[in-house]
Amino acid sequence: MYKLVVVTDSDRASGFRLAGADVLEASTQDEVRKVIPGLLYRDDIGIVAVNEEFMLSLDEKLMDRIEKMHRPLIIPLPSKSKEVDRRTYIERLLKKAIGYNIVLKR
Repeated sequence: MYKLVVVTDSDRASGFRLAGADVLEASTQDEVRKVIPGLLYRDDIGIVAVNEEFMLSLDEKLMDRIEKMHRPLIIPLPSKSKEVDRRTYIERLLKKAIGYNIVLKR
């Protein structure tokens, strides 16, 4: 079975640990740039969730590699510093994953 690994800041780390995820804490964007490449080719990881702020700091070459990979799936965690429309965010993730725009209704 594949593992979920979360790369996040120390404020969110405890919650993900309580949920049973493997957590790697990072306090700077430089730390994330060093951690992510090592996670991409591990056979035991299925999903890597990364803070949205950290994802934005990754260079274009690494993002291209992430886009072309089938596993692990790299997903951004919404930023805690801005209000995010959850429905729009999920729709964007679904479109990226399956290639179709799915509208969620309440």
